[in-house]
Amino acid sequence: MIADTPGSRRLLVLNGPNLNLLGTREPQVYGTATLADVEKLTTEAATAHGWSAECVQSNHEGALIDAVHAARDTADAIIINPGGYSHTSVALRDALAGVALPVVEVHITNIHKREQFRHHSYISGVADAVIAGAGIAGYRLAVEYLAEVL
Repeated sequence: MIADTPGSRRLLVLNGPNLNLLGTREPQVYGTATLADVEKLTTEAATAHGWSAECVQSNHEGALIDAVHAARDTADAIIINPGGYSHTSVALRDALAGVALPVVEVHITNIHKREQFRHHSYISGVADAVIAGAGIAGYRLAVEYLAEVL
């Protein structure tokens, strides 16, 4: 989904593995909002600040890394919910560090209240801000943060 306003700042919104199942996957943990709801909320928040937003979801690490690399030329900032790659992907972390764009990491749940293996995120070390546990509202908060600092 792309919403574009000529001359606006450009935002890449990345969602990692299993986020395509939002709304049906463990609703007691992740809620009932869908990925389409996330993309709509984020795009509307970006548009309210005169930004355009490109939303990308993939279950494949390489596709997410390719999107990060492409963002060097197409985006002014990145919002990422890396899903399970938060805890495993040094390669995704290195891609984000390599493009030198502002990054906000978003998690729908509070990863620090969950299983021990979820407590560490490789992405957090290269993120300008981390929002966890605010549900899908975390995406709107990420846009608000970026609008304020950029």
